[in-house]
Amino acid sequence: MTTQELVAQIHKKKSFLVVGLDTDLEKIPQHLLNEEDPIFAFNKAIIDATHDLCVGYKPNIAFYEAYGIAGWKSLEKTINYLNKNYPAQFTIADAKRGDIGNTSTRYAKAFFESLNFDSVTIAPYMGRDSVEPFLAFEDKHTIILALTSNQGAFDFQTQQIEGTELYKKVLETSKTYKNSDRLMYVVGATKAEYLTDIRAIIPEAFLLVPGVGAQGGSLEDVCKYGMTKDVGLLINSSRGIIYKSQGEDFAEAARIAAKEMQQAMQTILEDTL
Repeated sequence: MTTQELVAQIHKKKSFLVVGLDTDLEKIPQHLLNEEDPIFAFNKAIIDATHDLCVGYKPNIAFYEAYGIAGWKSLEKTINYLNKNYPAQFTIADAKRGDIGNTSTRYAKAFFESLNFDSVTIAPYMGRDSVEPFLAFEDKHTIILALTSNQGAFDFQTQQIEGTELYKKVLETSKTYKNSDRLMYVVGATKAEYLTDIRAIIPEAFLLVPGVGAQGGSLEDVCKYGMTKDVGLLINSSRGIIYKSQGEDFAEAARIAAKEMQQAMQTILEDTL
């Protein structure tokens, strides 16, 4: 998917919501455990109930790896279902990979070619030769962890080196990478006060923003400081949508939660753009 196609979907749906598919067998409705593939059954129901309210889905790969081969099969069925039935959805493999060049190339092939995701999250701290292999794939997007929403972000990301925070050095350096126009960045909603400085460095790049809702981040603050003329934001919500109910009405409850977020986004878009 090109950036232009993603922007078109945002305007068409009046939404920049991404639904996180952090599917946990211990949290999904118990009646689904009788299904042949409970994880896929849950994902399919969530997708069918919310696809018109969001522009993307983000499976967190750890929630599938945890179940071994069966989990990978569920992931493959989920991405295949999305690509076949809802091809306009922007798909994110939340894998947080990052390694030396030849290994990164294999990770990129796994998610971009074998599974056909539109994007993948990566950790940038091994530098240029760990990032550029992902950027070699045309019409695919590499989402760098820049400033995350967890408390541990302060251990390294905001530490100063020669008077500049480390996350800012990551942003500045990433702009020099080959095919850097294919980069997006993770910025946690709980770090909204940093967005002004971030936009000074990457004024137009898309930001994937977790942490709105369950982690306490403010949608309004993120939009106030982070929105661009092309919106430039993808707001992820996982637990706040997919686990609204553990009963047989779980998909309907997820739709209601997604609708609430979409309507809030529509209001912001209408007031801002």
